[in-house]
Amino acid sequence: MVQNKCHIKKDDKVKVIAGKDKGKIGKVMSIKRKNSRLIIENINIVKRHTRPSASHRQGGIVESEAPVHWSKVMLICSKCVKPVRVKMKRLEDGKKVRACRKCDEIIDS
Repeated sequence: MVQNKCHIKKDDKVKVIAGKDKGKIGKVMSIKRKNSRLIIENINIVKRHTRPSASHRQGGIVESEAPVHWSKVMLICSKCVKPVRVKMKRLEDGKKVRACRKCDEIIDS
């Protein structure tokens, strides 16, 4: 089975580079590796029409975030404050970390 590798982690700030929300910035809430998608705070909002039930007390229109493919977003560097590509870097102790391609700043804390 092929494992989908992603350069984005939970709680990263990302910028949408394609689609209806192009240009918006949000925080990654969760990652769905199985289908290469991210759920980002306040991005790709969809409306669902729900019936009243035991779990949902009231019926009506519920707004929630829908998943976005991770090829449609770019990570934002904390130093550059721009969307950047990511490279992997090894530290002296052998640990692998993500780094910004523009300023070479380490992104992982």
